[in-house]
Amino acid sequence: MTAALIRVEDLAKDYPTAAGPYPALHGVNLEIGAGEFVAIMGPSGSGKSTFMNLLGCLDAPTRGRYWLAGQDVARLPTDALAQIRNRQLGFVFQGFNLLQRSSVADNVALPLVYARVARAQRRIRARELLAQVGLERYAESLPSRISGGQQQRVAIARALVNRPRVVLADEPTGNLDSHTSEEIMALFARLNRDQGITLVLVTHEPDIAAWAGRVIRFHDGALAEDRRQLPRPVSSLSLSPESPRPAREQVA
Repeated sequence: MTAALIRVEDLAKDYPTAAGPYPALHGVNLEIGAGEFVAIMGPSGSGKSTFMNLLGCLDAPTRGRYWLAGQDVARLPTDALAQIRNRQLGFVFQGFNLLQRSSVADNVALPLVYARVARAQRRIRARELLAQVGLERYAESLPSRISGGQQQRVAIARALVNRPRVVLADEPTGNLDSHTSEEIMALFARLNRDQGITLVLVTHEPDIAAWAGRVIRFHDGALAEDRRQLPRPVSSLSLSPESPRPAREQVA
C-alpha cells in the first residue's frame, strides 16, 4: 500500500489568550493520498484555517505529529520549514498576493529565485507555466493590467513553478465573480486530473467544494466529517486570454 502523502496524528494547536490556552484545533487524525483533490469546509472559527496553516508549515502544532511525504515536519527548525514551503508546497491565496511592480513572468518565477535557479532557467520555466494557464502572451504585463481571474491564474502558475508535491489554496475564488470562479475551479480540476497534482482547498461554498473528490469538514476545532464524493466532471478546457475583467474587490 502506498504511503499517504500527508498524514497527521492527534494534531492540535492552542493559542494563548488572557483566559488561558484556546484550543483552535484538537485531536485531528487523517491521511491525504497523492493525487487527491480535497475541499476543507467549516464555519468561521471551526479550525479549518488553522489546519491549513499547519499543513503549509506556516505554523507549528502544539501537540501531535505531521508527516509530509514520509518526513516528520512538525518539529523542524524554521530554516528547514522554509525549504519545505519553497520546494514541496505551492500556495494560492484569496487575494492573489502578486507583486504589483513586477511583471507577470517575474511573479511566477519568484519561488525559483529563492530556490537559486539561474535567471535564464527561471524565465523558461515561468513561460512554460504561463502557457499552461493560458496567459503566456501576458508574460511582460504588470498584474494591474490584467483581470482578477487572470491574476489568480498567474498565482496558480506561481504555485506550480517549483513542481510542488501539494498545492494549498485558501478561498481561491473569494474575490472572483461566479463565471470566473468556474474557470478557476475547472483549471484546478484539470491540473488534478491531467497532472495528478494534489490539491487541498479551503472554501465556504458548496458549489466550489463540489469540484473536489473528497470533503473534510471541521467544527469547533475537530474533524466533523470526512466523505468521498463524485466530483464535477471536467470538460475540455480551453484557457484563452480573456479580455481584462476587474476582480470583485476592484469594482466600485
